[in-house]
Amino acid sequence: MAPPVDLVTLARTLVDIDSTTGREREASTWLAGWLRARGYRVTEQPVQDGRFNIFVTLDDPQVVLSTHIDCVPPFFPSREENGVLFGRGSCDAKGILAAQIVALDELRAAGERRVGLLIVVGEERGSDGARTANTLVTGSRYLINGEPTDNRLGLATRGIYRVKVRARGRAAHSSQPHRGESAIEKLIDALVELRSVPLPDDPTLGRTFYTVAFLSGGIAPNVMPPAAEAEVNFRTVGPASAVHAAVAAALEPRVSVETIIAVPPVRLTTVPGFDTAVFAYTTDVPFLSAWGAPLLFGPGSVLVAHTDEEHVPIAALERGVDDYVRLATHLLRDTPGPTKRK
Repeated sequence: MAPPVDLVTLARTLVDIDSTTGREREASTWLAGWLRARGYRVTEQPVQDGRFNIFVTLDDPQVVLSTHIDCVPPFFPSREENGVLFGRGSCDAKGILAAQIVALDELRAAGERRVGLLIVVGEERGSDGARTANTLVTGSRYLINGEPTDNRLGLATRGIYRVKVRARGRAAHSSQPHRGESAIEKLIDALVELRSVPLPDDPTLGRTFYTVAFLSGGIAPNVMPPAAEAEVNFRTVGPASAVHAAVAAALEPRVSVETIIAVPPVRLTTVPGFDTAVFAYTTDVPFLSAWGAPLLFGPGSVLVAHTDEEHVPIAALERGVDDYVRLATHLLRDTPGPTKRK
């Protein structure tokens, strides 16, 4: 049996390898080799551009722990101060990954071999790793997805509906505004009106809200702008079609509303004995439907994820290890006995 893993050392090692989205290969390669050396069966599943997911097993897993190895930019290395681990990914989600690995080790040491680990790439930019992982054939009954939840189980997460709002005008010399038509003014009018559009709400998740994330338009200071567009990101509580219908009815045909991406909200599985909460972000869970009933849990706070002071209390990571063991043990109580691969 391999020696026990030091949680903080593993977390810092992972954090110190730059794996911002698109650059995951080095971290994934190191981790796959490290896990094999500890006696796990490791499957590398190609995604694209040399990047790959990692699926870690002993026997056929009934419960799978999962999180992502990619991070948002910019990369910055780890440091430890007053019981807190700083660094890109310390909270989202390499600290979580380290806690899951230590929990997996503890379960194995106790004789439990029906827990696996799925590590995906690309969560921060479109979930291409999770979409690819969903093609794997597994007998998993439960997926415990790791995201920063302050050591609480998720009741539900919001979805995403991102649209491009386009306005068309007519170019003219700006000294002759009556000969042109400003697409920028049309777009601004539409975005102001969007503030008063009734959007869907839900008793658990609350009311749909949105962010105007990008704006562009115009070609020169002395030309009436012939085109302008904005990207609007809705955090949804129900079907994206309901948001589209409400927005299009209010804004079209003055502007067009084009769908970019739609990710549904998710209702999650919970177990007794854990605090619960609703989270406004989305995760890989909608793209991992083949992996069993989903749970969402992890140490760390989303309030510091993606920031230039990203951090996680080491005590929260340590508690996370215990909590992952508790969750897996509870979920395995009503599953068949272990089956060993030949």
